[in-house]
Amino acid sequence: MKKYIMEFIGTFFLALTVGCVIAVNGGTPFAPLAIGAILMIMVYAGGKISGGHYNPAVTTAAVLRGALNLKELIPYFIAQILGATLASFVVILFTNSSTIISNDEFDMLFLIIGELLFSFALAFVVLLTATFKETENNSYFGMAIGFTVTAGILTVGTLCPCAFNPAVAFSMGILHIISWKIAVITIFTNLFGGMFAAMIFHLVTKKEIFD
Repeated sequence: MKKYIMEFIGTFFLALTVGCVIAVNGGTPFAPLAIGAILMIMVYAGGKISGGHYNPAVTTAAVLRGALNLKELIPYFIAQILGATLASFVVILFTNSSTIISNDEFDMLFLIIGELLFSFALAFVVLLTATFKETENNSYFGMAIGFTVTAGILTVGTLCPCAFNPAVAFSMGILHIISWKIAVITIFTNLFGGMFAAMIFHLVTKKEIFD
């Protein structure tokens, strides 16, 4: 149970930060840093408890990599989605509105490429820094993971929602930051990014087994 509580808390604060920097603070230029920082903080806080995923795409990659038991997949998903949902309601409370912004101005090809690339990058970095024997017990895993998100937002920030995370995309849909059509496409693209990361991890590490 402690794993699921940690995933709920971490995803809550990640989704809350994303929602607030957009809806409450009007898309502050420091948004990428704030989002990367809260992810880094929560990864350091919960890494030894749940793995610090806070992201169904990362959880999917961890299961396919063999770092998490398959039976944990759905409970992790549920905890992450519940955390993101509660965060959305807190943002709605702060803004006194359930309709904040709706953005359908994305080129669909660029959206898919941007979300796929950086959801892959995020999951790949997690696997290599937090589940790989050669980097076991390092002190930089949280920073590497957080700054991957920051770099992704700064790189493709105008091309896609920059969720890189199905739970965050779900929260964006609740908040109408993006339409549900865009949210669903983003969710599936992120999950494919996580799956691709696990595949490439096995390729580059020759299926090294974490123990």
